[in-house]
Amino acid sequence: MIKFDRFWATMEKKGITQYDLYTEHNVNRALLDRLRHNKNIEMNTIDKLCNILQCNIEDIMEHVPDDNRF
Repeated sequence: MIKFDRFWATMEKKGITQYDLYTEHNVNRALLDRLRHNKNIEMNTIDKLCNILQCNIEDIMEHVPDDNRF
């Protein structure tokens, strides 16, 4: 499972609020909801978030192994 808990911590560390994201950076609220619930988002969106926060991928997401085996 991919978790976005680090995204929220990085936002706080950088002093960027959700309001800043959707007013200054055109990030829609539906995307923030997807991040909050660890749902799928596209790679270009991850790239956009990294550019906004001036951070690396590992600063906004992490892989957590789950029990689902292929």
